[in-house]
Amino acid sequence: MSKKIDLDDAYNIQTPADNVKLYAKWAASYDVDFAKSTDYILPQQVAQVVHDFSATGTVLDVGAGTGLLGQALYKLGSYDIDATDISPEMLQTAQRKNIYRRLFISDVTKGMGVGNKTYDVTASSGTFTHGHVGPEAIAELLRVTKDGGTVVISVNTAFWHKNGFEAAINEISPHVRSIEIRPVAIYGAAATGAHARDEAFIVIIQT
Repeated sequence: MSKKIDLDDAYNIQTPADNVKLYAKWAASYDVDFAKSTDYILPQQVAQVVHDFSATGTVLDVGAGTGLLGQALYKLGSYDIDATDISPEMLQTAQRKNIYRRLFISDVTKGMGVGNKTYDVTASSGTFTHGHVGPEAIAELLRVTKDGGTVVISVNTAFWHKNGFEAAINEISPHVRSIEIRPVAIYGAAATGAHARDEAFIVIIQT
């Protein structure tokens, strides 16, 4: 019997190819095997922050996965939401939820193929974490966000300290209107196990 895919598998990803391979296997069961079983509340946390700053407008969901952030946004406000992810299988799952205007495959670390200053809000939940995307991708999120818009991303706190996010944010700071950082829980009260008390920073960049 094969081992069920879990968070440690995701955290141990080494390359974009590894990412595609893992999530191809996990896409069909991700919402139940991971999100529901771990009381994964980070997408709702990110969505609420987006809504605090903008209740309407165009949104790009980066690293959209199965669409958990998009689902949360859809319930909160009147948005036109596009989704992008490196995994075709995850996007196929997201597409079945009928919440996105457009879905497209991209690797944010290599450019998303979107025009400059396209979106009112660019958001990401759970993508800036172990084995996934580092601070070098923030510039691409800023590029596709309109002047006067907002970038909202979650960053696993352990990954933040390990991978130089503070230096990246300090470098960006003189070129944007404001930056705010809020600590939040990744999992809810029902979570158990080694990662149950893990936290993230939600970074809000107003362009």
